[in-house]
Amino acid sequence: MTRYSLSDKVVLITGSGRGLGAATAAVLAQRGARVVLADIDLPAAEQVVATLPIGRALALKCDVTQLDSVQEVVRRAHEEFGRIDVVIANAGVLGRGGTMRVLHPDQVAGVLAVNVNGAVNTVSATLDSVIRSRGQIVVVSSVFAYLNGSGAIPYAMSKAAVEQLGRGLGVELASHGASAMTAYFSLIETDMIRQGVDADPHVTALLAAMPKFVLKRIQPKTAATAIADGLERRRRSIAVPGRWRPIAALRGIAGPIVDAKLARDAAVRQALAQLENR
Repeated sequence: MTRYSLSDKVVLITGSGRGLGAATAAVLAQRGARVVLADIDLPAAEQVVATLPIGRALALKCDVTQLDSVQEVVRRAHEEFGRIDVVIANAGVLGRGGTMRVLHPDQVAGVLAVNVNGAVNTVSATLDSVIRSRGQIVVVSSVFAYLNGSGAIPYAMSKAAVEQLGRGLGVELASHGASAMTAYFSLIETDMIRQGVDADPHVTALLAAMPKFVLKRIQPKTAATAIADGLERRRRSIAVPGRWRPIAALRGIAGPIVDAKLARDAAVRQALAQLENR
């Protein structure tokens, strides 16, 4: 397949004021792209833009849970750069750790509002632009789309939904000459993980009871580089670290086995009980 050059492409990235989004903006800018950083925290996005080549980046305030907010970002991006070639639906939240017994439905809805509705709004507002450019849409899922999500079920639910969004888009866009890529990452060393996992001893204890490969973390630049490489090759999906690829391929077999093991594991039971009783 012909390489998809990122040079002079206009890329819209949501949730790009920090973490993976900021790292992706930097990597894409290095490869010649013009980037639109959309984030609910505008000062954070502006700080990232200040580190990028002058005139090649634009920071805009965006609440992905509100369709009109995303539509305004798209309008401003067209006004500034003339088009949108690539969209990366990256904005996401982890939510508070807890079992479904103690989580309030509003807490679940809050995670889904950002991770699922936000991705849907982003796709809806940009789809025509991407089709016109015969470009690409990237949705950021997670290995938790197929890993047991006990203790963080809303997050796992949301990433499974995002996976289906990406897979379906890949088929729907094909006849238009555009494409979609679903990105699966393990734990990325970001503020979201540091604040939502490392700062919560109960969640840390639960993860510690999981298979050891689950604990392997990656740096934002590593994940961002994988996204850029995937775009250049028009990949349908990427998984980082690569050890997750065979697990994803065998999920129908491995999933029930792992679920049964976790359900019997005394350390997992204790960690979940602590989440319920804190």
